[in-house]
Amino acid sequence: MHADKRLIVAIDVDTMEKVQQLVETLGDAVSYYKVGMELFYSVGSQVITYLSAQGKEIFLDLKLHDIPNTVGKSLGALTGMKGISMLNVHASGGLAMMMAAAASVKAKAIELGIEPPKLIGVTVLTSINEGEWKTLGYDMELPTQVVHLARLAKSAGLDGVVASPQEAEKIRSACGEDFIIVTPGIRPSGAAINDQSRIATPAGALNNGAHHLVIGRPITSAADPRQAAQAILQEMRNVK
Repeated sequence: MHADKRLIVAIDVDTMEKVQQLVETLGDAVSYYKVGMELFYSVGSQVITYLSAQGKEIFLDLKLHDIPNTVGKSLGALTGMKGISMLNVHASGGLAMMMAAAASVKAKAIELGIEPPKLIGVTVLTSINEGEWKTLGYDMELPTQVVHLARLAKSAGLDGVVASPQEAEKIRSACGEDFIIVTPGIRPSGAAINDQSRIATPAGALNNGAHHLVIGRPITSAADPRQAAQAILQEMRNVK
């Protein structure tokens, strides 16, 4: 079974030894990995170097959220790291911040003569449910806010967003077919929900319009991670 780039496996570990063990176990079944805060803050850029050397694509999931100048310069530095296919910021950082982020990524890529990594905006974390959303004091309903942030990200020049599978269909309608939708909160039938609230199965997320599915524990914590990945890939293959 060929690797499907729609599947991004989250490597939520804290040592290079664990990274290498997982990547070797999954082998050619998986070609795209997400490197999040825990791993990047633990081992730094060596994980990017390693995955790139293995021919893997990398989604560097650091969720930048700061003033426009700081985010722009930080993304310029990250764009200069070889092998990164996708970066992200918090869309709630605002239009000016996202515009600075997009401009910086493109400028650095031109300077280096490389294809710019995709830049996406995090809308509302998939761990947040309706009850917790109300405590934050937003006037909009949660799904409405997600779509609003997606529209804002698109107007700022971002390539797509991170959103739950439940909002993917509305984002697709609002932002078009080419706007990338990356969905965490994917749980195959029978898998533990863990700390996610707004979830869907792999087929459900793809049918709703997702481009990429970020899946961690259902694969990485499985007794046989490769078999778990292949089962998910088979389900994904059945969705056109």
